[in-house]
Amino acid sequence: MKAIAIKTFGGPDGLTAIDLPDPSPANGEVLIATEAIGVGGVDALIRSGVLGDYGFKEGHILGSEVAGTVAAVGDGVDPAWIGRRVWAFVGLQGGYAEQAVAPAAALVPLPGDLSAAEAVTLGTSGIVAHFALRHAHFAAGETVLVRGAAGGIGIMTVQLAIRGGAGAVAVTTSSAERGERLRELGATHILDRAGPPGEQDAPAGFDVVVDIVAGPALPSFLAKLNANGRLVAVGLMGGAPPADFGMGLFAAFQQSLSFATFSANTVPEADRLAVTAELFAAAERGELDAVVHELLPLEDAVLAHRRMEAGEVFGRIVLTPRTSNGASPHVEW
Repeated sequence: MKAIAIKTFGGPDGLTAIDLPDPSPANGEVLIATEAIGVGGVDALIRSGVLGDYGFKEGHILGSEVAGTVAAVGDGVDPAWIGRRVWAFVGLQGGYAEQAVAPAAALVPLPGDLSAAEAVTLGTSGIVAHFALRHAHFAAGETVLVRGAAGGIGIMTVQLAIRGGAGAVAVTTSSAERGERLRELGATHILDRAGPPGEQDAPAGFDVVVDIVAGPALPSFLAKLNANGRLVAVGLMGGAPPADFGMGLFAAFQQSLSFATFSANTVPEADRLAVTAELFAAAERGELDAVVHELLPLEDAVLAHRRMEAGEVFGRIVLTPRTSNGASPHVEW
């Protein structure tokens, strides 16, 4: 089968297409013929080499979530799964491939009208957004700021905050065009990426900030919190924050501000799967939008990563493996 591996850590050109033997599902696992593969920020971080301390090595196959059809099952797995369309989180490796192995316990069946591309666009992004808002103790009526809202996690956070009854949902964005697209998805106020208000009626402060970017500017967003406000960092796309960023919390001690990081790894698997199924059902009912930036063949993974690095992506890029006759599968979205 075809797969995409890291030949050398660094830029997108370090990715390369390779041939691998078809995998076989072990006990408790299934084999999925992939139709759609999500391309995410964590893939770019692993590829860059900044997560080398976590054991990633050259030859690593990127990709954490896939959707497709179960082609085979391992021992102990109900054969009724064969032929079913599913979404799966496969960990932090093995997704950029024509076939992927996943634990049967980690599968979520796809509703009939939900495409594979929509599933990988909603999946982990929706999980992170949902539980990040819960981690922030978000409540109806509160004001929310989503920093770095044009990516998959940010777009889902905007939509879920609105569905949860937010009093206002502001976003940071790099262009007026992106701002208007986020407004169509529910954002009530558009701010400049650097932080100053872009609209005169924007809230002066926020009860919750969900930050996908982090980086040097993170302290300025702590300063945007209302009394008892909570900032939850869910990503590091802008790099690590300054080592002394916490001093701002102490400087505003009487405001009772809170900072937290959040990783979906801390959420029990059963809860993650239940929320994923709920998000899929909501999307099928037309209550959530899966924003697919572009469908690209699996072999164009380098191009996908170049576009992410250039900041061109609004939503999510989805890779689509070719079928046995050499054509890309028909993936509606």
